[in-house]
Amino acid sequence: MLLNMLCLSALPAAMVFAAPASTAATTNATSTASSIQKPELNLKSAVLIEPTTGQVLYAMNADEPLPPASMTKMMTEYIVAEQVKQGKLKWTDKVTVGRNSEETIGSRIFLAEGDVHTVEELYIAMAVGSANDATVALAEKVSGTEQEFVKLMNKTAQEMGMKTAYFINATGLDKADMPEDFRPDTDKEDVMSAMDAAILGKHIVTDHPDYAKYTSIQSYKFRERDKAPIINYNWMLESNKSIPNFKAYAYPGLDGLKTGHTQNAGNCFTSTAVRNGERLIGVVMGADSEAHRFTETKKLLDYGFDNFEVKQAVAGKSKVEGLDSVPVKKGVGTSVGVVTDGDVSFIVPKGAEAKSVKFTTKLESADGLVAPIKKGTKVGTITYTYKADGIDKAQTKTVNLVTSEEVEKGGWFRLFFRAIGEMFSDLFEGIKNLF
Repeated sequence: MLLNMLCLSALPAAMVFAAPASTAATTNATSTASSIQKPELNLKSAVLIEPTTGQVLYAMNADEPLPPASMTKMMTEYIVAEQVKQGKLKWTDKVTVGRNSEETIGSRIFLAEGDVHTVEELYIAMAVGSANDATVALAEKVSGTEQEFVKLMNKTAQEMGMKTAYFINATGLDKADMPEDFRPDTDKEDVMSAMDAAILGKHIVTDHPDYAKYTSIQSYKFRERDKAPIINYNWMLESNKSIPNFKAYAYPGLDGLKTGHTQNAGNCFTSTAVRNGERLIGVVMGADSEAHRFTETKKLLDYGFDNFEVKQAVAGKSKVEGLDSVPVKKGVGTSVGVVTDGDVSFIVPKGAEAKSVKFTTKLESADGLVAPIKKGTKVGTITYTYKADGIDKAQTKTVNLVTSEEVEKGGWFRLFFRAIGEMFSDLFEGIKNLF
């Protein structure tokens, strides 16, 4: 039970971000923070997040469910990669193409029923060329039918905390464009908010850090007989800086994730890029052209990289002001030290000093612990809160409070005489209070 609210205080100097080196630096940082200007985007919705903290840096209609088009395939990509990670699939496993794949229209690689390809070949066709037929083939490989796979997609979306996402197929096609015999019995369509797309992107880059092995491929020849390779729809890949048709859009550090386009959705893009070791994920939905979705994405990513950075507020294994230890019963010692079990980082304006970081603590028991106690035993939680200039909402991060050392159970002789000492102490205290 979380019973004991112990402390609400500004962090001590040892636990906040390092102060600027000079008064001039402080002045410049304050000026920078106050001059942050959000980009004006001509879109239906957009969002920008930092994936390690989950912090939202920019949001415009970010929670509105919209047709995601082929950004739907990010969920298919995630599930297939997860199946490989768990050993349920191998990249070298063979996939036999079914009629549903053959009849699937839109962006495709013209698979025929009975064709056999590896999971990896089809995955590349999906990730690079947004191939609908390859996507359906993978869905059927995982779950037997596309609609059984859709159940897994929706279940996974709920587990990820996606609030608006709902899928009716693995591809992002409108229901009317699916093969007639394989359409679901529903009047719903695929929907996903920009925020949900960002959450999905966050899980891809954190749970499968090798994702760029596939999403950054510029072109791929699927079959030897094919006259031309599949070309990646993502014009912003950093590697495109040497390609004449795309170099105007190539963005430093960009290596994914997924484009999308249908008449209903317009042009969409979930992007991710890394600069100076820090990664951002941006989502734009409802752009009016292919080029427009990339120029708006550049504005979004530039806003994040130019104005914000991640800084550590609290190192792991730090002591907490006002809570150095908790009482221990039946132990060799009568108390045990308490520390944080992980570090805490926040997004701050570039060059700014983080001020007024506060925290609250909660203990699981008001009565303390009972020996024996192992080092690292959880005793409660601590929640840090920080409001940064240029970011609308305060940031919070909760970590566990754990014991800093082991406490062995005391022997009966020690505990007996401790009890006698406590009894006389209570007696003398009671007598003193009489006078």
